[in-house]
Order: sequence, then structure tokens, then C-alpha cells
Amino acid sequence: MTEGLLLLLPPSETKRDGGNAAFTGELVESPEAGGLSWAKTFTETRELIASELHHLSHDQDTARKVLKISEKQAELELSRNRNLRSAPRMPALLRYTGVLYDALDAPTLTAQQLSWAAHHVAVHSALFGLVGGGEGIPAYRLSAASRLGGRPATSRWTPITRAALAAHQGLVVDLRSKAYAALGPVDAADRHVTIDVASRSPDGTVRSLNHFNKRGKGLFTRGLIALAVAEPERADALQDAADLVEFCLDAGWELESTGVGTARLIVPEGA
Repeated sequence: MTEGLLLLLPPSETKRDGGNAAFTGELVESPEAGGLSWAKTFTETRELIASELHHLSHDQDTARKVLKISEKQAELELSRNRNLRSAPRMPALLRYTGVLYDALDAPTLTAQQLSWAAHHVAVHSALFGLVGGGEGIPAYRLSAASRLGGRPATSRWTPITRAALAAHQGLVVDLRSKAYAALGPVDAADRHVTIDVASRSPDGTVRSLNHFNKRGKGLFTRGLIALAVAEPERADALQDAADLVEFCLDAGWELESTGVGTARLIVPEGA
């Protein structure tokens, strides 16, 4: 069981290479300093999916169709999948790149902020399920839309992830995309806040964001990490959406409740 404020992030298709060459045989390695980990909950499913992905990635034509990758992408991505068990590990928050993670810019967080993130930020992967921000993972290619063996990812992940999140004691701030939220719905609406992102133009008009909502979520995650480190007792005491809205407003974030278990983050246009 996990506890305290929990930030849920989606993964990214793009990832950094490299990492720690030391390897113990685990698909996901927990950091020495501790942090979030669902090893006992997810190991069996992780191992099964990794084995299927490894097998699939030896058949380039089929793998390209299942993983929805181009011929140009195939050489790198399929090599990554074939070497999951021997590849170097890197903390999840550092492994992923792309719009959200570039805005989060985890490599420039302070040691104290990274430590907090390791205990309070999780990434939802189609291969690993929930991984703590400080847990070491290899580079890989698999998305929530991929159907290994013709099976949707929801059939493998939804029941066990839903149970894991139901057991969490604390507020869940959900920044996942709809595809990844479907892999692990959070049933306790009073302890769960899904964040949508909108922008405000100079004339005051508010409109929803699509692709660029990822940047807003990345900046918000970075800001929330910094705020929680600066005010740890207040962060630990957050219980619901109203508490989160007040916490963020005091820090200068324009966050508004839009219903039970939902809130909208409004960022200046072009931010």
C-alpha cells in the first residue's frame, strides 16, 4: 500500500538511451534510497508482457503493425524490446522525453526535489504498470493502444491497477491521458483529481488545449514538486480537490474545480 500525495503521469513514446549498466535481473529496479514501488503487485504481469514483447520484436513486419511504428523506427525500437532484460536502467522520470517531460525537466530538479518525486510521482507504463519516478527501467516501445497477442492492454492491467490505486491512502492527482487512465481507473472520486489543461488568451478567452496540454502538465508537475518540497506538511495534508486548488492558487497557479474529482489548470496562451 502507498500513501501520501500521489501524482500520476502518462509515459512517452520517446525515451533516452543509457543508464546504469549494473543489472540484477529485475525488469524494474527499485532505487537504493527507497520510494514508490509496486513490485509485488505487478511483477507477474510485467514478466508476461515483457516475454511477449521480446518474442514479437523478432518479427519485424508483425511488430511494426502491432506497435504502430515505421520502418525507420523499427531498428532502434525493436532492438530495445529484444534487450529489455540486459539493458541499462534509468529512473523513470529521467528515462522519458517528449513535450511533457521536457517541460518537467527532471534532470534539473534539486536532489531534494528528485527524492520527493521518487516517493510521490508515478508513471503509468503499458509495459510495467505503475512505476515510481525513481525506479529504474530500460528503454522500450509499447503503448496503451498496442494489442499484444490480440489482447487490449486494459484486459491485462485494469483490474490489478485499479486495486492498487484503490489501496492508496492519500490524494491522487491524475495527469494521465485517457488511454492510460483506462488502464487503471481511480474509483475514489473524493480522493482523486483529474487535471485538464486550458489556455487563457490576452482577451480573457479560455479554450481547451490538445497537444500542448502536455507542456502545461509538465510545468504543473514541476511546480507542484517544488511547492511540496517547500511546504511538505501542507502537501501531506491535502485531502481533496478543494485542498489542491487552494494549495495551487496560493502558489500562483490558476486551478479551478470543475466537478467531483476534476479540476482545470489554466495557463497563459503560449506558456
